[in-house]
Amino acid sequence: MSIFTQEDLLLYLYKETSPEQNAAIEAALMQDWSLREKITILQESIKELEQPLESPRMEVVLNVLNYAREAVETGA
Repeated sequence: MSIFTQEDLLLYLYKETSPEQNAAIEAALMQDWSLREKITILQESIKELEQPLESPRMEVVLNVLNYAREAVETGA
């Protein structure tokens, strides 16, 4: 059973922990499979967040621009 929280693991993944904390987390990762599983899930989540978002269809962008133009023209 590990004493590290998800916050500790996130700080570790973003390299915001001290050298002492790094060593403690790395030692715990060598021994605790559930901690390794947690850090793997966090790594996968981070990868998903870093993927670029899909662009909207051109039709949607044009609809928004037309709506904005009409609103300005009518003074609404």
